[in-house]
Amino acid sequence: MSFTAAQIAERVRGEVLGDGSTPLTGFASADQARAGDLTFADKPEYFVAAEQSAAAAILVPAGFSSTKKVVIRVPNPRVAVARLLPVFFPPDQHPQGIHPSAIIDPSARVDPSAHIGPNCVVGARVQIGARSVLLGGNHVGRDSTLGEDVCLFPNVVLYPKTVIGHRVVIHAGTVIGSDGYGYVFDEGRHRKVLQVGNVIIHDDVEIGANAAIDRAALGATVIGAGTKIDNLVHVAHNVVMGQAGFAGSTQLGDYVVVASQSGIAGHLKLGHQAMVGAKSGVMRDVPDGGKVLGIPAAPDKQAKRQMIAAQQLPEMIHRLRELEKQVGQLAVKLDARP
Repeated sequence: MSFTAAQIAERVRGEVLGDGSTPLTGFASADQARAGDLTFADKPEYFVAAEQSAAAAILVPAGFSSTKKVVIRVPNPRVAVARLLPVFFPPDQHPQGIHPSAIIDPSARVDPSAHIGPNCVVGARVQIGARSVLLGGNHVGRDSTLGEDVCLFPNVVLYPKTVIGHRVVIHAGTVIGSDGYGYVFDEGRHRKVLQVGNVIIHDDVEIGANAAIDRAALGATVIGAGTKIDNLVHVAHNVVMGQAGFAGSTQLGDYVVVASQSGIAGHLKLGHQAMVGAKSGVMRDVPDGGKVLGIPAAPDKQAKRQMIAAQQLPEMIHRLRELEKQVGQLAVKLDARP
């Protein structure tokens, strides 16, 4: 597939500096670019490497120009890259229809434009919307609903009554709607609390591989519109997540960022646009726009001051011992005075 530099600039609302008719046939990083490729650079050192590469054109922010390459100026090169990658690497197209090895309950309703791959099981009263794709080995439990343009990669499992909106992508091996961890201690043993709720996933959500989202004990575990969840993440029962493991009944607002290896205690609320730093233990609510860090998590500026102070402790201890020694020597001299 080939485009001119001018056509690419039009797609990302950019400005061409140089020959707009230059053909672009691929997209690659500067160190792997070949003749005809488009690459990008958003820092001076990256731009130098891009100019020296075999690429035919470079996506750049304002202020960059070149005498060696065609340049396409855009407001944000990384956003432009996100928009252009599907142009150069269009997603796979899957034929409509149901594979002969799939098992579809007679009461299920599958849109004719959907693709149901090999060895899929679709339970009673399931509804699958237009252009949705089950790639293979998927199990969709009874009374579940999938909207339009949903993609389930191989071996994704949906427990009964799961509700999925439109344009949701769930990667391989993920389980939606498994039991929450609910037990009570009764007469010397653990008695299971039945988990009878479900999971609701709103539009434009993407969930990574081998994640687990538990259904609610009662009611619903909710993943809000636009949420992005990484691989190997556990979302516990009754969590309500707006736009990473969480203990039960945690509520996250829109556009919350939780960095890796963090833990959030149960029944807490993280406000809109809250941020949790890596390896943090959140034990209290975080307000809208709040930033916390550390174990236990504290406001980020306070936590950073504590970290800096902790780094100075060895030197402070050494100085304290020297002062104690000097005070001791001074005391001896004073005691020896007539």
